[in-house]
Amino acid sequence: MSRASDGGRWPALPVAPWQDTRDTLLLWTQIVGKVRMANTPLINHWWNIPLYVTERGLTTSLIPKGARGFEVSFDFIDHRLDIDVTDGTARHMKLEARSVADFYTEFMEALDELGLATPIWTMPVEIQGAIPFELDQEHSSYDADRVHDFWLALVQMQRVFTIFRSRFIGKCSPVHLFWGALDLAVTRFSGRSAPLHPGGAPNCGPFVMHEAYSHEVSSAGYWPGGDGEGLFYSYAYPEPPGFRDFEVAPTATRHDDELEEFVLPYEAVRTATDPDATLLEFLQSTYEAAADSAGWNRRALER
Repeated sequence: MSRASDGGRWPALPVAPWQDTRDTLLLWTQIVGKVRMANTPLINHWWNIPLYVTERGLTTSLIPKGARGFEVSFDFIDHRLDIDVTDGTARHMKLEARSVADFYTEFMEALDELGLATPIWTMPVEIQGAIPFELDQEHSSYDADRVHDFWLALVQMQRVFTIFRSRFIGKCSPVHLFWGALDLAVTRFSGRSAPLHPGGAPNCGPFVMHEAYSHEVSSAGYWPGGDGEGLFYSYAYPEPPGFRDFEVAPTATRHDDELEEFVLPYEAVRTATDPDATLLEFLQSTYEAAADSAGWNRRALER
């Protein structure tokens, strides 16, 4: 079902009604993301592995495979997974209620048929009690309307995050979606190295976090979890003294001591008179909390 006419809005994203679908989609993106990771050289902070928001859903961008290349895209309008190869060959899979094991099997068979066979470690990451992809019959939900709304929200976030990114001339990540937690993120760097990260994420060796947090950051994004409609977040690593006590905006922002980051409910942005301005205020004020607390050279880093 196509609902392209819904573009241009911030849709409601209550977590509870689509939690099972979200968890299934998360695992599907991990399968696709691991294929990208297996075929690309490591780029600083794992920038070779995320997905990117597109006009129809999410994509890996071009992945090299010998003399050819291929791209894997989630189409959240027609609800299809597309594998397109530079030699003109392609395979397509329906996105519908199906188990992770079924998705994994069909996707890997499609890659084999296209001459793109890519073995991956089949254990999900950053998930407690994870089930190997090929054995997971538990996660099998797909609510097309909820997924479509999630994508529409990502389109809005992508625009605002990119405006925020454009204001920084220091090292800054792309706006990208990490499949460890299905969160859209953008990260600014001070230029200074950081202390060794302690690690601890499920099924992630310490080297994963060592690479991700090798340098001092102020990172922000959106996570479709928790209560309500998900959370915008902002954190600093390493966290400088005084960061969590900094006065930030808008008023709905709070510091979550368990998550160790500032959070702003998505609903507070969606229902604001000016959602873009509200989100930019959150991004800017929490960045300033990190940069000022840690003594970043803001004059040299900001446009």
